[in-house]
Amino acid sequence: MASIHQRGWCDGTGGNFSLVLNRNPLRLLMAPSGVDKGQVAAADLIEVDRRGRVVSGRGRASAETRLHLTIVDACGAGAVLHTHSQSGTLLSSHYGPAGDDPEAVGQLALRDLEMLKGLEGINTHATTVQLPVLANDQDLEALSRRAGPLLPTAPHGLLVAGHGLYAWGRDLPMAMRHLEILEFLLEQHWRRLLLRSLTGKEP
Repeated sequence: MASIHQRGWCDGTGGNFSLVLNRNPLRLLMAPSGVDKGQVAAADLIEVDRRGRVVSGRGRASAETRLHLTIVDACGAGAVLHTHSQSGTLLSSHYGPAGDDPEAVGQLALRDLEMLKGLEGINTHATTVQLPVLANDQDLEALSRRAGPLLPTAPHGLLVAGHGLYAWGRDLPMAMRHLEILEFLLEQHWRRLLLRSLTGKEP
């Protein structure tokens, strides 16, 4: 968590992370809600069950635990990393669904970059992945329900509009790899948009 914080992807209390400790019964290791992610010690972490209840440690589980649980179930993820980077927040707002329909889903296309090969299952730069962008919702049950059908085909990540990126993998190293790749691709995308607006040319 400290390395993610140092890169400016989860300033202050932003972001949350989960690691599957056990699948039966399901137990997630998480940071408690409302703590500075750059200051969390191992002793501060909590364990959460399938219902999002804290079963070990002190503090409250994040409201976003429900979405972590949905991703773990739908994708077999061993870890889920949620960041609030500038790129993720900016682009999720830009490509979020238009209008007031909470069920609508936007998409951000990422294509033709060598770094795409860092996503598990992709072996060529000559491809396009569609990153889903969900409307934000303080009702995490509703948000998780909308996310569920999109997860099996999502490129190991999704965006929540105005909020940031969720990335996952079969274990923590793979989740971290996917997070780094997707954050790189997001930053590359907004820089390309900026360059196009300044020069009038496609980069």
